[in-house]
Amino acid sequence: MRESNIKIAAENNKTILLDYQYQTGATSMPVVIFSHGLKGFKDWGPWDVMGSSFAEAGFLFIKHNFSHNGGTPQQPIDFPDLEAFGNNNYSIEVRDLCRVIDWLLTSDLPYDPNKIALIGHSRGAGIATIAAANHNSISHLITLAGVADYESRFPKNEELKEWEKTGVYYVNNGRTGQQMPFYYQLYTDYLQNSKKLDIQRAAARLSVPHLIIHGTDDRTVDLKDAYIYHKNSPHSQLLLVQGADHVMGASHPWQSKLLPKHLRKVVQCAINFLKT
Repeated sequence: MRESNIKIAAENNKTILLDYQYQTGATSMPVVIFSHGLKGFKDWGPWDVMGSSFAEAGFLFIKHNFSHNGGTPQQPIDFPDLEAFGNNNYSIEVRDLCRVIDWLLTSDLPYDPNKIALIGHSRGAGIATIAAANHNSISHLITLAGVADYESRFPKNEELKEWEKTGVYYVNNGRTGQQMPFYYQLYTDYLQNSKKLDIQRAAARLSVPHLIIHGTDDRTVDLKDAYIYHKNSPHSQLLLVQGADHVMGASHPWQSKLLPKHLRKVVQCAINFLKT
């Protein structure tokens, strides 16, 4: 059973797009909700193949776009709405993920309400951690190549002053060639909500099992972030994937029906973790 591009209303007249898949006839399934990272989207690379792997293992797999990720309901892949991307912030993403969880809880899907896991990749790992610490329906958390702290990733000193002065800075998307805007509101929203958006403060409050997965050759999010998570999260396990990069060997577009070897290991370890 598979459904794609279900629409959930979000703020600023934006829409969360959501997919789910599971084996037809299954009942009382454990759930996995997957959240993408920065410059990501639910249809990136092999995320759909990953979802099929979870479904074949007996899970209800859900993946979604954040409402301000730069996609639109008409064009959910890549980033036709850079204005929305520029106006995105961490607070919006936390609220988006909570909307997805609440959508599940009010659905008639045949899931087990006591077994709802969140998986977040990269920036989405921090969002998933904050949501897991604040939503009592979550039973497990998996952070994949997770950013351990948002504040340290903002521009510093003169670059920060220039950002405040101009109101925007741009980051090149090497794959699409787009100049992707980050409006200064991202920083002001963080300052206004810094305690709520403190990933490690949330990690320390977790009362659920937490699997931390990180590749040893990640050049986007340093390996030290995994150790920071592990130090602060009281019920955590750390899995280092030797030789794996930030996306576990994946790329976009992904033509194969098979997962890359590092991501295949990640999925199998995640399934084992969620079934124990």
